[in-house]
Amino acid sequence: MLQLNQIYKVFNEGTPDEKVAINQVNLTLKEGDFVTIIGSNGAGKSTLMNIISGVLFPDIGGIFLDGKNVTTLPEYKRSKMIGRVFQDPMAGTAPTMTIEENLAMAYSRNKSRTLRKGVTKKRRDYFCEVLETLHLGLENRLSAKVGLLSGGERQALSLLMATFTEPSVLLLDEHTAALDPSRAELITNLTKEIVDKYHLTTLMVTHNMQQAIDLGNRLIMMDSGQIIFEVNEEEKKKLTIESLLQEFQRIRGSQMANDRAILS
Repeated sequence: MLQLNQIYKVFNEGTPDEKVAINQVNLTLKEGDFVTIIGSNGAGKSTLMNIISGVLFPDIGGIFLDGKNVTTLPEYKRSKMIGRVFQDPMAGTAPTMTIEENLAMAYSRNKSRTLRKGVTKKRRDYFCEVLETLHLGLENRLSAKVGLLSGGERQALSLLMATFTEPSVLLLDEHTAALDPSRAELITNLTKEIVDKYHLTTLMVTHNMQQAIDLGNRLIMMDSGQIIFEVNEEEKKKLTIESLLQEFQRIRGSQMANDRAILS
């Protein structure tokens, strides 16, 4: 479903601030794979997500989505095939628009644009149906401005908007990091339910090592723009936070410099 071949990305090339952000990364996700990514700050995780989504283009390498070469395809064209939820609950939604207007935009993402009304009775009934699955009462607040929702409610809505058109690939970029523990747990559980329900091919970046262990069928660890460690579903069941930290130290010869990952 998703294939990255020899992806290389450098910032500020030829200057004293030159930084190789992604260094010869190869990664393949089969349909239905749920891969979690961990790594220290600056490991290249978010850059990788930006390259997959089309925010950035690789300097070298190819990106294939559902068998199609999308390496040079701009973000707005890839958005028909890719759903993404960001760390910031303020991102991914239009705060001045209502819940139903936001859902109508997301619903039309992979459809041809027309001059028809965006929110019809049929669509409104469908929006109520899918909002009920969040168990947050948002189906009774369709006309409420999204900017008035709490962070957890907005993130739940963002997750729903990113997935209810069943994208080829779902990208989750630390989408629970900015929430308090109870809301983070809610979004984590919703993520698992939605990914399982639609059998979505998913790539999730997280600083929370326990979350990375608990979710998905594969786990990869990044450092200095490279994938340095990867485990499959069977190996993943045996992982602990301690064993992950030990693995990083064995490979790199030093401790992972990220308190957030350890404390999480």
